[in-house]
Amino acid sequence: MADITNKKLQAAVAALGKSVTRDAEAILGAAAGIHSEAVDTARVAEQIAALGVDPASVAETRELAKVMDGVSVASAAYASASDTTARMAAAAVDQAKASHDGIQEAVDRSPVDVSGLNRSWVTPE
Repeated sequence: MADITNKKLQAAVAALGKSVTRDAEAILGAAAGIHSEAVDTARVAEQIAALGVDPASVAETRELAKVMDGVSVASAAYASASDTTARMAAAAVDQAKASHDGIQEAVDRSPVDVSGLNRSWVTPE
């Protein structure tokens, strides 16, 4: 059995939530940068079309701009899902505190040494 306590589990889940939030913010930043590049690429497509560049090159540049914009939109959606995950992790920590902190406090206050206790004895049936 893993050596984990309620407090360690709560700390790990809270850290996960913070990490997911931080990563989602980074993804949103990257998505904004990609969107900006897509707009610039679309503008370049129009500029090269005005200069009389061959239609195939113009079409490829326009298509690249569309693909880049699609990547930006997908990245933003992914970050949004990450935000939901972070909120769920925070809710799990809150629920664990509400459900188990009283038990942990009682165990911490108990003068009885339970370090050698067989965990299967206290496992619900």
